[in-house]
Amino acid sequence: MREKRGTRRTSTYEGRALARPDEEIVDQGLGFDLGTLLGRRQLLRALGLGAATLGLAACGDASDGRPSASSSTGSGAVASGEIPDETAGPYPGDGSNGPDVLEQSGVVRSDIRSSFGDADGTAEGVPMTIELTIRDLANGGRAFAGTAIYVWHCDRAGRYSMYSDGVTDQNYLRGVQIADAAGKVRFTSIFPACYAGRWPHVHFEVYPDQASSTDASRAIATSQVALPKQTCDTVYAQSGYEASVANLAEVSLGNDNVFGDDDGASQLGVVTGDVASGYTVTLTVGVDTATTPTAGQIPGAGAPPGVPGGPGGTPSSGRPPNGPRPTAAPTT
Repeated sequence: MREKRGTRRTSTYEGRALARPDEEIVDQGLGFDLGTLLGRRQLLRALGLGAATLGLAACGDASDGRPSASSSTGSGAVASGEIPDETAGPYPGDGSNGPDVLEQSGVVRSDIRSSFGDADGTAEGVPMTIELTIRDLANGGRAFAGTAIYVWHCDRAGRYSMYSDGVTDQNYLRGVQIADAAGKVRFTSIFPACYAGRWPHVHFEVYPDQASSTDASRAIATSQVALPKQTCDTVYAQSGYEASVANLAEVSLGNDNVFGDDDGASQLGVVTGDVASGYTVTLTVGVDTATTPTAGQIPGAGAPPGVPGGPGGTPSSGRPPNGPRPTAAPTT
């Protein structure tokens, strides 16, 4: 039996018996390592930290000062690797399913609460700032400056502008921002509703540059931000969000047909703030241009056929006014 340099032998570690008491902690085998990892994961959850944070502690920063693909950037949660591709749903407003807000002058803006152009409506609700930091995984996780990010979500009544009954003439809660030198975009908005069948969320598409953002087929990533339950509970107690209380009680991150594969760990926004001053939702988004996008412009993809209002979720809307009615329940 070889002796480890400078190591005092011990028969336990963190209250657990060592399988190889004469060896160092790092030589106890895969089973022991997994037990240690799971124990730390449970501790982090008890402290309110997500699975993404666990990955950050293990990875750290790259030696040249650039963040690794799974490191913290100070701009929200980020899981290892690329942000999951998700459907844009049947209400994208990017021209892939009817109306196209991306062709309209004025869509590049930071405050998306009000409609623009010929529309003049304003979405009311608890203030929310959406802050996304885009990382270029094909180039070592550098800030992905110059990318165009299109963000959209429903209002506090669960309606999508340009599609839903009563707001087909509006284009609020939709806008594009160009990522700065740090790869960051910031939108001023309102907290969205929870409608039947879907966990509260914000949609976004990433384009390589502003010129590309008028063509939905050129998106290099399409995904969604999940909103934390504790914040949702607080917001939905406010006036105007009454329907969201019952809807939220019927869904979970685990059974949501978008976030359910990992309980939203890789897409769950980090939230700060309060109802009075408003909330800030942050997420770091890893984008890998070396991979082919696998989702986006397929309305209703992944939803059970012939089940109106099924698990895909049905917001307060009719069919898209300028596009075909989805044959499957929408995944929105």
